[in-house]
Amino acid sequence: MKDLSPKPGDLDPIEVASRDEIGALQLDRLKWSLRHAYDNVAMYKARFDEAGVHPDDLKTLSDLAKFPFTYKNDLRDNYPFGLFAVPREQIIRLHASSGTTGKPTVVGYTKADIDNWADLVARSLRASGLRKGDMVHNAYGYGLFTGGLGAHYGIERLGATVVPMSGGQTEKQVNLITDFKPDGIMVTPSYMLNILEQFHKAGLDPRDSSLQVGVFGAEPWTDAMRREVEEAFDMHAVDIYGLSEIMGPGVANECVETKDGPVIWEDHFYPEIINPATGEVCADGEMGELVFTTLTKEGLPMIRYRTRDLTRLLPGTARSMRRMEKITGRSDDMMILRGVNVFPTQIEEQLMATGGLAPHFQIELYTAGRMDAMRVYVEASPDAADELSKTAAARMLTKRIKDNVGVSTEIVVGEPGDVARSQGKAVRVIDNRKKE
Repeated sequence: MKDLSPKPGDLDPIEVASRDEIGALQLDRLKWSLRHAYDNVAMYKARFDEAGVHPDDLKTLSDLAKFPFTYKNDLRDNYPFGLFAVPREQIIRLHASSGTTGKPTVVGYTKADIDNWADLVARSLRASGLRKGDMVHNAYGYGLFTGGLGAHYGIERLGATVVPMSGGQTEKQVNLITDFKPDGIMVTPSYMLNILEQFHKAGLDPRDSSLQVGVFGAEPWTDAMRREVEEAFDMHAVDIYGLSEIMGPGVANECVETKDGPVIWEDHFYPEIINPATGEVCADGEMGELVFTTLTKEGLPMIRYRTRDLTRLLPGTARSMRRMEKITGRSDDMMILRGVNVFPTQIEEQLMATGGLAPHFQIELYTAGRMDAMRVYVEASPDAADELSKTAAARMLTKRIKDNVGVSTEIVVGEPGDVARSQGKAVRVIDNRKKE
């Protein structure tokens, strides 16, 4: 693999600033963000007042622990624009992700927010080893999902050429990679395995491709997968991290010269690790739930947002800013399937809206070839247990899940009573995926 380590002048000054300089900038920006949220978002004013805290109470970074958390449900409860801190007319873009109750979580960006986002994705791509003049194949999905457009604007901000392919059409993906000869690719890691398979089906050696860097995000992936992809393509594979509520892709990114966990861009996002059960702040190095406070967001400031991602904070290596260990799991029941967030309650919602089926189900996650897949076991209602009715119900539920949740799934309709019952808390998800 080619050495893609940064050269003098490649980095933003803040990336190699002292910890004291970073901390001083964070404190200044944190004071602004708390005040901005308190003065302009009714929920934050009410919640701060209820907790007996005020933005002026923040004297040191550790004082942030006095302030209340923000949860994903807060976005749903204030759907669609109730958490915006500027007039809706100043929001120049909206993104949204599916929710557990049928209402998506909506995020909005001002022009300054979009500019910062583009800058941070460009910084992430430089950390990945890409440079101005390179070509980047963007296989993240475009639309309300933040991945496609977030990556797109960052590639352009870097000064690179973007190929806005989006997802799907794997044969075409390989054809364009072969013909256009991009230097990098941005894609979910599981879909990269599909692309690898297509290379082999086409009789092409992936090591002969032009790809030098793969920037993988939107779902957890292992170091074993990194090794496999790097060996298969003779390229670097790095991890990009983000979430819509905080910004989108580009909140953190691995450095190609170390590949030791994503560096959090701490000049824009203040990280904490908490005990997910008690909410107490953990020391750096301890495993817990990742919490973010935005430091520069105008449209949708987030104060102590609980990501539910489990990780720990580590000292900086290639950059002065702290790293986060690769995500190992979540503190809730969310599944991530090919980059799409899926909750069991979303499946239940679609099941309940489908005629001919009883309200009992179980989800099986399994490995189909090289991809994660989902199978949903349901059962026919007693008055619709004939084969014709079961086939029609399966087809309808498949379509509803695809249309409303955004994932393809296999539906198995059994006889009444076939789905296992639980005497306590229902076991909704069985994970039979191959472990690496």
